[in-house]
Amino acid sequence: MAPIKSNNPFASYFDFFSKSGLDAVTNPAAPQGMTATGGIIGDYEVSGTYYRAHVFSSSGTFNVTALGSLGDTVEYVVVAGGGGGGLGGGGAGGYRSSVTGENSGGGGSAETALTVSATSYTISVGGGGVGANTWPTAIGSDGVDSSISGPDITTVTSTKGGGGGGNGSHGNGRTGGSGGGSGNQPYTVGAGTANQGYAGGASRPSAYSGGGGGGAGGVGGDAPSNPVGGDGGIGLRTTIAGPSYPIGTPGPGPTTGGWLAGGGGGHAYPTAPVTAGSGGAGGGGTGSTGPAANLSSATSGQASTGGGGGGAYLGTPSNGPGGSGGSGIVVVRYQIGSQQSGTAKASGGSISYYGGKTIHAFTSTGTFSSNNPFNETCECIIIGGGSGTSNPSSPGSHGAGGGGAGAVYDRNNIPVNVSGPWTFNVTVGAGGGRGAPGSKGSNGSPSIVAFPTGTLTAPGGGAGGISATPTINTDGENGGAGGGASNYSGSNNPHPGGAGAGAPWPGTPGNDPGSGWGGDGGNSITASPSYGGGGGGGAQDGSTGNGTAAGNGGGGYKIPTTYQNPDTTLGYAGPGSSNFWFAGGGGGGAYDGSSGSQGTGGAGPDLNTPYAGAGNGGWRATDGTGAGTPALANSGSGAGGGGGGNADPGAIGGSGIVLIAYPT
Repeated sequence: MAPIKSNNPFASYFDFFSKSGLDAVTNPAAPQGMTATGGIIGDYEVSGTYYRAHVFSSSGTFNVTALGSLGDTVEYVVVAGGGGGGLGGGGAGGYRSSVTGENSGGGGSAETALTVSATSYTISVGGGGVGANTWPTAIGSDGVDSSISGPDITTVTSTKGGGGGGNGSHGNGRTGGSGGGSGNQPYTVGAGTANQGYAGGASRPSAYSGGGGGGAGGVGGDAPSNPVGGDGGIGLRTTIAGPSYPIGTPGPGPTTGGWLAGGGGGHAYPTAPVTAGSGGAGGGGTGSTGPAANLSSATSGQASTGGGGGGAYLGTPSNGPGGSGGSGIVVVRYQIGSQQSGTAKASGGSISYYGGKTIHAFTSTGTFSSNNPFNETCECIIIGGGSGTSNPSSPGSHGAGGGGAGAVYDRNNIPVNVSGPWTFNVTVGAGGGRGAPGSKGSNGSPSIVAFPTGTLTAPGGGAGGISATPTINTDGENGGAGGGASNYSGSNNPHPGGAGAGAPWPGTPGNDPGSGWGGDGGNSITASPSYGGGGGGGAQDGSTGNGTAAGNGGGGYKIPTTYQNPDTTLGYAGPGSSNFWFAGGGGGGAYDGSSGSQGTGGAGPDLNTPYAGAGNGGWRATDGTGAGTPALANSGSGAGGGGGGNADPGAIGGSGIVLIAYPT
């Protein structure tokens, strides 16, 4: 396999290496395929046939600008959003495929490819259903349909994944693309949709463990005994985005990736020892266990897989909500000419070309390498992983502090002169994990590039404080950017936010950080009730929480024009209605109130539009609706702090990113 190029740096999808270290050479006489825009674009070769794939992880437009000499046929994989976990696991989103040699979901054969013209086609990518958080109904919500539509084609729609069943008379799993597992009595499983997915599994008679949600490649597992939850049904593997399986998750067999639409595992009834149902290959979430097993929380279906959410534990003495379904995905591909323009002097990450520069974007850990000599002056952006956060657990608790962003390191004069073969390791920091109720979330992990002239490290963000003890958990943690502080219940002492990697530079968010830095987390004051401080951002300190409102997260960082290819989806929205923003601090949590009193992530203008992919703070709501929100993937931003009295796990920080550029 020899890659050609990827036209969008915001993807871990297309990390394909040629034997020579070069993408390809220009040959105008070669036959050419159609030209089109939309999604994340990558080219690859299989046994002498060359393809271009467009990956849509969110809704958008597939715009065919011209038809080439290689035909007008477009293959597709369309996966809907997965169902949320009830007590039974959520069903996977419907799976439809036209790829030759692969199956559609539910045992169906591949469908007919689309015949297109030079026009625009609407791509709709469905979100995942919400996991159950209400006893006794405990029914998971259905996912959302995904589709391809246009003026001259029959719409291709994949059906939303069915939610997992709940308790008692609410125990039926919901019908969907794949069906949800039944709840804690032997009620009816959710049916799948023909040529899209399978049915869910059944709960155990006279028992309470839930059945697994159905997957695109197999039925959900029945709960085999009490206390053992049913496993989620297996998904399907696709090669539509390339033989290296650049989308989806690992799965069984000799190859390790490309799996989509796995079902969520069912919950296990809480009498020790317990075994929660595992998620099916293809992004299915794991079911929860009860307090006898220290309340292992259900996990959500993985984003951009259509996986079902894991089943909930909802009861006394504490609750564990169901996992949400994973969002769907749409991929289209078509044949292109055997030789394309563009030359890369190294391999690693997703490769694109813009403004006379070759750009390698790493959204996951990998290597920057070549078999050939390399003598270039490189530019580099390194952003660490943002912090996770927690929710306070007791009804009288105050708002938690927002998570700090990963540090930002921006260099534009890195000499690299090496003979081949050579390899530099690139580490992309993970976002910090969410804390269990009453425990802090974890700091983000650092992002690292091991250049021969020295290793560059951007530390991960510091976790926000929680209202737990006056000296241990209340202060914000130090990090790339510091976490916001909380206030101990009954304490009249102010608490400091965590320190960032460096003092903010003068001016507005987005200025050049030079050698790298992150802002400080916001403090909490002595007021009671207290509202959490905002997490520090990549370009600004978080603000202080007071007696009426939580602090906003610090402002993020806008990457330089070198990387601002308008045809990409790199980064997130920020000031000026533009993308390309990263490293916003998470908003602080509110003691009470459902709007206006919690902090906004990344110092955004309102609670609906946080900047730089940062999470908003939550508010006091014991049913989980007021929990802080997670930061978005590859944003390097902090998660929002939980509101007072929430009994749910906290929110996850955004993973980091590494960008390397040099002259094309």
